[in-house]
Amino acid sequence: MKGLFNWLNKTKVFRDLSPQEFSWVLYDVGNSAYTMLACSLIPIWFKELAIGTNPGQITGDQATAYYSIAISIVTVIVALLGPVLGALADRKESKKIFFQTTVAAGVIGCVLNSFTWSWMLFLVVYVLTKVFYQASLTFYDSMLNDVTTEERMDEVSSYGYAWGYIGSCIPFLVAMVAYILSGGLSENLMLFSPLVGKIIGFGVTAIWWLLVTLPLIRNYQQKNYVEHTHTSVGQVFKKIFATLKKIAVRDKKVLFFLIAFFLYIDGVGTIIDNCINIGTDLGLPTVGQVVFLLATQVVAWIGSLVFAKLSKRYKTVPLILVCIAGYFAVCLYALTLKTLLHFGILAFGVGCFQGSIQSLSRSYYSKIIPPENSGEYFGIYDIFCKGASFLGSAVIAWVKLAGGTINIAVASLAIFFALGFLFLIISSKQKSLNRASNE
Repeated sequence: MKGLFNWLNKTKVFRDLSPQEFSWVLYDVGNSAYTMLACSLIPIWFKELAIGTNPGQITGDQATAYYSIAISIVTVIVALLGPVLGALADRKESKKIFFQTTVAAGVIGCVLNSFTWSWMLFLVVYVLTKVFYQASLTFYDSMLNDVTTEERMDEVSSYGYAWGYIGSCIPFLVAMVAYILSGGLSENLMLFSPLVGKIIGFGVTAIWWLLVTLPLIRNYQQKNYVEHTHTSVGQVFKKIFATLKKIAVRDKKVLFFLIAFFLYIDGVGTIIDNCINIGTDLGLPTVGQVVFLLATQVVAWIGSLVFAKLSKRYKTVPLILVCIAGYFAVCLYALTLKTLLHFGILAFGVGCFQGSIQSLSRSYYSKIIPPENSGEYFGIYDIFCKGASFLGSAVIAWVKLAGGTINIAVASLAIFFALGFLFLIISSKQKSLNRASNE
């Protein structure tokens, strides 16, 4: 494995990255595998356990409701814990410890999830695993200030998303083949039991997640930190409230960016969360949708690499504005959706900007916050990020309940991108209190 990492680091794509930058990018490759599994096979495995007429099983509608509740619980827990854990991790030599702990717990939870025998236990283990996974991302995002310079943040952050998209396909394809060979699509293809298929799917994802994380654990050094001045949770909460007050009253650059980010990332998250619903409402074949969604990963990979190169020549804010405008156009294009080809074009448009809008937002935020408090600030950032998509989902639900089509519902999301565009421009014109950033 060490030889593979050394070879990758010498390739044309990665040779410009320092060991710490390269290790940081690899964690995106590792954790994205779990994201792919959570968006695809985990809901299927849950419903296979939950739905039925045997004692303890439930109906399909109940399964969907309970799974949605579980996702909401994860969102609330992470939103509450993020700033606290981030502030604690900002202390000297603490961030690596918190990161290692959450990654280890997440990997263990991923493995254990395959051995759960009831839908309720499956859901509990999934919630705990997802909480540790999301917490690890808070620490990971805040490491960007430590692993690279301000001038290289856009490029390095874009590489993370780019290779995360393409790298996640490797363990996912293994998991998908295992699912198919365990009778997932037809009993005629069953070579082993569904339990074995589930163990392989969770197992290969956990192993990939762990192995690709090891270089960052080995190479990471916390350069920006605060001294151990906050020794109790109560003092940490006081610090967080003071930071929130500072952002609301004095730091208008961060404030308006967070408002803009919440609005446009809400639109991004809503489209991602409802992609299958869009195709289903249009009556499109499921297999075709899955193929296009996998192709979207490749497009997102290429798109992120393109924006990584563009970030060397152009400032961050204009590039984010281009991404927002791209999503705005995608929403309006949804009005024309009728066929699988139209769905594929929509997926292509989303893929062009999906990774870039997230990676550039992460790097821009890193530039306008105090580096020594990056953990705390990224905890606040995650509240806006993890809480996103609920407004957009509410809009889609309202349009559908009012008798509108899915086309109109998706097109309605354009308002989020229009407002996000406006607030980002306002943010860019504010003076930074924390550092002189090249925007």
